[in-house]
Amino acid sequence: MSYTAGIDVGSTYTKVVVVDGNRIILGRAMEPTGFKLREVGERTYSRAVEQAGLKKDDVRYIVATGFGRHQTPISDVQVTDLTANARGVRFLFPNTGTILDVGGQTMKASRLGDGATVKSFRLNDKCAAGTGAFLEKTARYMGYTTDEIGSLVSTSKESVSISGVCAVFAESEVINHLSEGVAPADIMHGAIVSLVGRSVQLMKRVRMEPEFTLVGGILRFERMVQVVREQLRAEVNVPEGDLVQFTAAFGAALLGQRRLEKLEESGASLQRV
Repeated sequence: MSYTAGIDVGSTYTKVVVVDGNRIILGRAMEPTGFKLREVGERTYSRAVEQAGLKKDDVRYIVATGFGRHQTPISDVQVTDLTANARGVRFLFPNTGTILDVGGQTMKASRLGDGATVKSFRLNDKCAAGTGAFLEKTARYMGYTTDEIGSLVSTSKESVSISGVCAVFAESEVINHLSEGVAPADIMHGAIVSLVGRSVQLMKRVRMEPEFTLVGGILRFERMVQVVREQLRAEVNVPEGDLVQFTAAFGAALLGQRRLEKLEESGASLQRV
């Protein structure tokens, strides 16, 4: 059996997935990225391999992706997270036409073509109001952790308007709402609606086509998915459970399997360093 791994060194979290030749996930692990990219990549990789019940020598090919992919010397090759996400999403949802990926520091929309190719993409990595960091900062300001966002917003009765075009102005609106006695749940709901509005505009810029698939850590919150569905007026695909955060790592591992197959077809041998 051929085993491969995908390492996604994201700006906020590093994720690793190990798969076998049947494209079945055997192990996965996630850790905060921090600033020691090489160390976190190797540590998270070791955890995923251990969970898979394998030894490091059993893994024949490693593909790195994410913003820190070039700081992962244990990998055999590096690919962009757009490429890795496209491969992972198309495996899970073969009819996907457009991907929305909302992470901690970036938001990306991409339209796919045949063979999981990326035909068009746009990203927002300049303004925090258009990324998951805005929701996390809003939660912290109100005394909640990131993990509490889902349970908090589930109690919201209605969303309040947060129309600031940048994080600084949006934060001022949050402060004003709190001073007026608005419930934190409704403020968080408003922050989600604001973020989704920006994401839908990004999807329009790539000339979005159905089916729509949502990935990224922020999409683990059900209300976020619900608001996207409402604004698109369409159904959306979301990987189950925490797989929504591992899609790029999974896609990278799948690309590793494809690379092994091509090497075997050509009769070439793989030399691991």
